[in-house]
Amino acid sequence: MMKPFAIAGVQMKVSATQSNVEMMKVKLDILMNLYPWVEMVVFSELCGFGPLTHTAQEIPGPFDLEMQKMAKKHGIWLLPGSIFEKRGAEIYNTATVYNPEGEVVTRYSKMFPFFPYEVGISPGKEFCVFDVPEVGKFGVSICYDMWFPETTRTLAVMGAEVILHPTLTGTIDRDIELAIARASAATNQCYFIDINGLESGGSGRSIICGPDGRVIYQAGTIEELIPLELNMEKVKRSRELGVLRLGQPLKSFRDHIGDFTIYQNGAQHPYLESLGPLKKPDRVSELRDLKLQEKTLDRMDHNIDYKRNAE
Repeated sequence: MMKPFAIAGVQMKVSATQSNVEMMKVKLDILMNLYPWVEMVVFSELCGFGPLTHTAQEIPGPFDLEMQKMAKKHGIWLLPGSIFEKRGAEIYNTATVYNPEGEVVTRYSKMFPFFPYEVGISPGKEFCVFDVPEVGKFGVSICYDMWFPETTRTLAVMGAEVILHPTLTGTIDRDIELAIARASAATNQCYFIDINGLESGGSGRSIICGPDGRVIYQAGTIEELIPLELNMEKVKRSRELGVLRLGQPLKSFRDHIGDFTIYQNGAQHPYLESLGPLKKPDRVSELRDLKLQEKTLDRMDHNIDYKRNAE
């Protein structure tokens, strides 16, 4: 028996120099006029104000109020991407979920900022799942979080059947992320909704994957409204009988979860410590010059020691 739920992604152009909020509202009005059967809408990461930290604002605030109004106006669940949030002296990358009454259901702050590039952003510390009554449990992650399989697995272990994943990727690793999205869906036997922006908001190619890891839809590199009806029973069937009636990764993880002592508090990780600091790579020529300088200094020290010994 099909248990449908309609989710739409909005892949839109994002400006880094001016607010995108009014255009988000226009896109949402158009979407709901064309597809009034949609029950949840997801925008891309940092869609509201772009990727510059000087746009950070306190939450709750004006953006919160605007999104509450839009959720209530259309009677939908709404995840309007994320914004940079001022929280005391720190800045977080925070997404908020609103219900059809316009109420704040939950907030999530990105646990893995894109270090060392997303400079000045503090990582969140709490995972985020929420219930859509009579539908299922949903989890939220943001962009770079997906590169750490422990984050998506934790959401699945907490019961998430759908992962909502706003992202902002305009770099050459987008192909890799598309593969990660498919793998995340398959290994966690869930729907994975990855919505990217355009221009300052990313290079598009949003992707929606089903609990068997197959691509339900992949967008191109233009503005798109992506309405899809998901069959929530497919998640339950996959988790009961296996991915394509084969592997049952969540059950296997459950039955061997005690073996992962590497994650216990106080565990030592000498190999990880040996990888060096988390920083942007230098130019190859600079590294080469640095090594030459080190060799030259070593020779000079050797020559000085030789002369001293000779005297």
